[in-house]
Amino acid sequence: MTQSGRTFFLRPRDAIGIVILAVLLLVILPLALDNFRLQFVGKYLTYAFVALGLVLCWGYAGILSLGQGVFFGLGGYCMAMYLKLEASSVENTKIQSTPGIPDFMDWNQITSLPWFWEPFRSFGFTTLAVIVVPAIFAFIVGFAMFKRRVGGVYFAIITQALAAILTILIIGQQGYTGGINGITDLRTLHGWDIRTDSAKTVLYFVCVGLLLACILIAYFVKSSKLGRILVAMRDKEDRVRFSGYDVASFKVFVFCLAASLSAIGGAMFTLQVGFMSPSFVGIVPSIEMVIYTAVGGRLSILGAIYGTLLVNWAKTSFSESFPELWLFGLGGLFIAVVLLFPNGIAGLWQTYVAPRLGPLFSDKPKAAVRTAATPPASPSGPVAPAAAE
Repeated sequence: MTQSGRTFFLRPRDAIGIVILAVLLLVILPLALDNFRLQFVGKYLTYAFVALGLVLCWGYAGILSLGQGVFFGLGGYCMAMYLKLEASSVENTKIQSTPGIPDFMDWNQITSLPWFWEPFRSFGFTTLAVIVVPAIFAFIVGFAMFKRRVGGVYFAIITQALAAILTILIIGQQGYTGGINGITDLRTLHGWDIRTDSAKTVLYFVCVGLLLACILIAYFVKSSKLGRILVAMRDKEDRVRFSGYDVASFKVFVFCLAASLSAIGGAMFTLQVGFMSPSFVGIVPSIEMVIYTAVGGRLSILGAIYGTLLVNWAKTSFSESFPELWLFGLGGLFIAVVLLFPNGIAGLWQTYVAPRLGPLFSDKPKAAVRTAATPPASPSGPVAPAAAE
């Protein structure tokens, strides 16, 4: 959109959509839900960061990653390492054989803090690591794959294998990672107790603020020349390559961006839930994250957010009411999306709802919207009264 020579990356309907989402998350839900349920929504929103990255990576660039749980887990573990070190002060661990190190290290006869844990005593380094470490890992994987033109189902299978490998690695290195139990008993952030209801409410609002900022970044990428190139690569990759663009570099960039977004969600998950374990890194959570995006609409930034909230709400409701059947319900939801509305919730909105709200909300140009009251003109002249009736 352009106005007075300036370029804006948000169309009016996109801005309205963001405002509606912000009001829902910042006003309506906090007033309508108690602290217990609001904490659930905060947990759901951490997955929305992953769905947001998948919209850019899968929806716009055509790169299906079945291993986004890897980056979610890396961001979560980075934050968990900092919080665990703060909780493992000499005073708090004086009953251990080696005070001053995490309890699971002491249980595994490790007598000193490993060198790669030392930098995580700094919150500044941890914040940087949450974004940079997953991006570096994504760069290594993406560069190795995309430069060799590995894509499609082969890339999806490779990312799925990476999720399985990292899960096995974390469980196997129990003395350094906490093993299958993960990193637990996280207590404070700079002395602030994150376990209280008031702290979790504050963290909820922090999570919403970060999510809205990431949504703006996603819209900026979508509306830029980069976004148009990503869509062109998805539809006609060879033509883009023959036009002189380095397709592999664009793929690596968007894959790294999606990884960093996922990692931010993982860090916020650790802060709000209070632990991080390999159960959030493996194949199953990674596939569930793809389902969130598919249900919301892999071509819609806001649709992916609503899809994440809907699927997780359904998952919680089914598991509470029908603990033995909720997996079937989740699977049925995904099948329904694939068969009945492949563009997700956003596709239903654009097809059936938006056209009724006027051109501001619809993708269709005004000339394409015709009603019975304004029939098309006859090639031979005006429509006869009988025909018009």
